[in-house]
Amino acid sequence: MLSSRRVFLLGFLLCACMAGGAGYFQFIDHLEPCPLCILQRIFTLLIGLIMLLAVLHHPGAMGVRIYGFFAGLAAIVGASISARHVWLQNLPEDQVPSCGPGLNFMFDNFPLGDTINMVLRGSGECAEVLWTFIGLSIPAWTLLAFMLLAVGSLTQLFRRY
Repeated sequence: MLSSRRVFLLGFLLCACMAGGAGYFQFIDHLEPCPLCILQRIFTLLIGLIMLLAVLHHPGAMGVRIYGFFAGLAAIVGASISARHVWLQNLPEDQVPSCGPGLNFMFDNFPLGDTINMVLRGSGECAEVLWTFIGLSIPAWTLLAFMLLAVGSLTQLFRRY
């Protein structure tokens, strides 16, 4: 069985790989991220930060549970966003919402609550599938990674010491 420190380290490394992959797709392959992609990146970075802090802090049993809880909660939210994105990508063409304004425009011109609501509803640009591997899109792979991160994090709540 892996120690909690190794679980958090592996989780951090997965988040780092996800962030690196996102950077590759954006800056090398020139795939512009949609608002849902950006939210998924934010949660990836949040989970990675929590897990890195857990590795560096090397807490006792209660600390492991606290880090596991917060990383797991962030992973569940990230998985929910990814699931919404996958759902949008699998809608029939006639049901895909129209493209909305860019994320920067929304933040500049709408209250934060309205902006978050618009982003979570998704838009036509979020429904585009720009890349697949083994039949799964980037948001589908991200969903799987978030689920793995959630399981790894939440198992720390039930570790025996």
